[in-house]
Amino acid sequence: NVVIFEHALRLVEYGHSLTMITVNKLSEDKQELFWYKKAQSLEWITYEEANTLKIKFDIVIAGWWETFFELHKINSSHYAYFVQSIESRFYHSNDKAKRKLVESTYTFDIPIITEATWIKKYLFDKYYENAYLVRNGIRKDIYKLDGEAVAPRDPKKLRILVEGPLEIAFKNVQKTIKLCKESLADEIWLLTSTMVDKVSGVDRVFSRIPSEKTAEIYRSCDVIIKLSYIEGMFGPPLEMFHCGGTAIVFDVTGHDEYIIHEKNGLVVKTDDDLQVIKYINELKENPKKLDFLKQNAIETAKNWN
Repeated sequence: NVVIFEHALRLVEYGHSLTMITVNKLSEDKQELFWYKKAQSLEWITYEEANTLKIKFDIVIAGWWETFFELHKINSSHYAYFVQSIESRFYHSNDKAKRKLVESTYTFDIPIITEATWIKKYLFDKYYENAYLVRNGIRKDIYKLDGEAVAPRDPKKLRILVEGPLEIAFKNVQKTIKLCKESLADEIWLLTSTMVDKVSGVDRVFSRIPSEKTAEIYRSCDVIIKLSYIEGMFGPPLEMFHCGGTAIVFDVTGHDEYIIHEKNGLVVKTDDDLQVIKYINELKENPKKLDFLKQNAIETAKNWN
């Protein structure tokens, strides 16, 4: 997870000793982390190795609801929980047992850190948990206006970018592509973690691209269409803002951390598919509005620490 990796890397830069703990051992060359090479520099051990080495940590932080239930396996003076979304929502409403199990992790007497205002409010309103709010940062050395691009933007054309894995339903990528195909967009690009070479109706597919190369794709596109159903505080539209583009998003949780409708992006009521198409067409037919949103998105990026 990029956010966790960035927090970890910063702690190391600040002089702290940090260890990433996993269930399975990484390969010797850590090729599993090819997409985020900086994370290869971190120290990685398994739960079993942590116990065999009899390490006692000052603090251990769980970063996912399943790992919360693994905290007891690690010897530490303190424990904490990093909540990046209300993860019960990742499961179907019919899966009540799983959803209750996930929600139970928010009821324990353990400090919680979160990344979005809506999550902090949810935890307080439902569980009286006063979580620490730490908004996500961004790699401004990577995501910036100047730099290489896969292809230059064309002021006479609208090139849109869809981002996300094809196989995760709540990311809604398949339908997003379908809506984009029904619009007047000149080109549709796809940036995905799914191993795929071609997708019907998509002009260019970028699969499993290392994170440091994604800015070259953002700098080539005018607008990112991100229609997730569930997010904590999603990063791709903010990355696009830093690279000179704008965004069309659903009114998903977390969008209001930095997206302002009709100022730096366009916000659509969830599942209002016709409005998504209308907005794409509007940006195609009204370059001045596109430029207005882009310029305000750039200002938003400048003010984001």
